Amino acid sequence: MVEETFNYVVTPDCDETAAAAWSDIQTCRDVYNHALTQEYRPRPDYDKPSYREMQNKITAWEERWPKWSTAYSKCLQMAVRRLKQSESVLGSLQARGYDVGGLKWKALHEFRSIVYNQSGFDVDHHTDRTAHAVVNFSKIGDFHLTYHRPLPDDGAITLIILKKEKTGDLSVSIVVDYAPEYPENPAVEDIDPEDTVGIDLGITKFIHNSDGLSFDSLDEQRDRDRIDRRHRDLSRKEHGSNNWEKARQLLARAYDRLHNRREDYRQKLAHEYTTRYDAVFLEDPDMKAMKEDGRNSRNIAAMSWRQTIQAFKRHGEKNGCYVIEVPPEGTTKRCSQCGCKTEKPLWVREHSCPSCGFEVDRDHNAALEIKRLGLQQLGIETSAEDVGQGMAESTPAETALPGDTEKTPDDVSPKRVVETKNPCLKEPPKAASRQG
Repeated sequence: MVEETFNYVVTPDCDETAAAAWSDIQTCRDVYNHALTQEYRPRPDYDKPSYREMQNKITAWEERWPKWSTAYSKCLQMAVRRLKQSESVLGSLQARGYDVGGLKWKALHEFRSIVYNQSGFDVDHHTDRTAHAVVNFSKIGDFHLTYHRPLPDDGAITLIILKKEKTGDLSVSIVVDYAPEYPENPAVEDIDPEDTVGIDLGITKFIHNSDGLSFDSLDEQRDRDRIDRRHRDLSRKEHGSNNWEKARQLLARAYDRLHNRREDYRQKLAHEYTTRYDAVFLEDPDMKAMKEDGRNSRNIAAMSWRQTIQAFKRHGEKNGCYVIEVPPEGTTKRCSQCGCKTEKPLWVREHSCPSCGFEVDRDHNAALEIKRLGLQQLGIETSAEDVGQGMAESTPAETALPGDTEKTPDDVSPKRVVETKNPCLKEPPKAASRQG
């Protein structure tokens, strides 16, 4: 059994239904803030209240504030549960070394959804209209749903989330528990190394695989220009006015458009690779360290590598494909043909081995090395030809004095390499580009 979320755009049956939905969302926000400030924060760190303890107090809160009883009781319980879930997430991030701070009081724009679980909802997709369904929420009303993706016939709905997006639109996320008929992964001993691929994640190229193919990153310039323009429009409006709200929604739509383009790109790539290959080996970059470096953090964040890996894993499960993460340490420095390690500055985009003379694109060499490590991790014995080795040129690159090596015989200092074809290792990038 797996849990899958189906997202739909919905339209309220009338204005009163839309107003009731937003009112109940704000009621849940009040319950969350009350539980946080009056129950959770006053207690010491070693004696925080449990979910059950706070849930049992909801009845007393409804008696004290009768307006809260207008919302469905399960929604109020889920608002309290959200507090404990946030506590768990912060704890896991802190365990991984992040500076997370504490739980915060939710402002009006920070709490935009309401959750129904177990009861209080009904989904009717047997209507006379094509690609149409109606979802009913207790104490709110009916919403018309664009039923573009049917729910599994044997699935059980465990959770429904009604959310008002920052764009002003309403959406519904339906969580279904069902047993999908996914194909089984092939037996490891039956996998041909030629039916596997290693993928290096980068910035200049979104991905570069061990077959020598690469995919560029999305051209986001028009989207970023649109976002900048709408930021300027918003700054000219009086904060809180109707014109300001319209400008804010247009800005949210611009961000939403960019997010959807990125997500669509990731999903299509993940589907293509997991249907073509029996195993996909992905570099697992240290996002935390790379973002903290600060020199290229915006572009690194835009790549969304963690979301890309997660997309590959989801599609790998659906398509019967192994998706394995490979540690990135040494994949750029190490030659995929002979194992010799050389330091390469970021501006050097060609791999030229001083030991065996193998010359190839820097990212292609890393993808070959990722494939070799992935095959080892999967438990497949390989030969040199299985991972693209044996491609080194017959004439090796010259090295200067052989005495200038590192402590291990496989380590060669790049300062002692006399490169025959690549001027970038001997001159700064600008000088090398002029020479080319």
